[in-house]
Amino acid sequence: MTKLGKRIKSAREGIDRTKAYGIEEAVKLVKSRAKTKFDETVDIAMNLGVDPKHADQMVRGVCNLPNGSGRTVRVAVFARGPKAEEAKAAGADVVGAEDLVDIVSKGTINFDRCIATPDMMGLVGRLGKVLGPRGLMPNPRVGTVTMDVAGAVKGAKGGAVEFRVEKAGIVHAGVGKASFTEKALVENIRAFVDAVNRSKPAGAKGTYIKKVSIKSTMGPGLKVDQNTVIGARAPA
Repeated sequence: MTKLGKRIKSAREGIDRTKAYGIEEAVKLVKSRAKTKFDETVDIAMNLGVDPKHADQMVRGVCNLPNGSGRTVRVAVFARGPKAEEAKAAGADVVGAEDLVDIVSKGTINFDRCIATPDMMGLVGRLGKVLGPRGLMPNPRVGTVTMDVAGAVKGAKGGAVEFRVEKAGIVHAGVGKASFTEKALVENIRAFVDAVNRSKPAGAKGTYIKKVSIKSTMGPGLKVDQNTVIGARAPA
């Protein structure tokens, strides 16, 4: 057996793949099995009872993780004049207008989040084929088309996580790092589940949240007992 195979086998020991764990126990197990040399990301996956091919069943939104994501997020802002200066002062990594559109249109994308003021969307719209497939297109529904560029930049840097349902009806996101405390991870996970739950579309029928699972980057997935996360968000 290869070294990787042994590590995977070891990580899966003591885990019941059929059991739905309470969130505190699940987080403890995930943390204890994140033993690589880097700080693994803790990911959540939610299987939803929606068909995103239908417009009234699309799930999309943003969640401000109470304890941050642990990621270093590079933010680009399309803005001019005073708003461009606000973005720079708030910590944006890349700020521009026509010049930035030209750079991105040529395939140079050195950012993880994209924000734009409303007046810039005529220009940014030209980048749909470049930004869209990467999930980077600014959208007012998730607060990335806004006049409050400073707030949006700070939110993105501080732990605002965007989510969008995929074709198979799954939403997934990173909700922290294995180095986070168990309490911080539990709070982040509950906040994320709450945000997705509140984003239930009008066209969703039957059971909306079908399954919740968490894992670290290199670790095994664990099913989570929904009763311990849905409607169980810790008070702020």
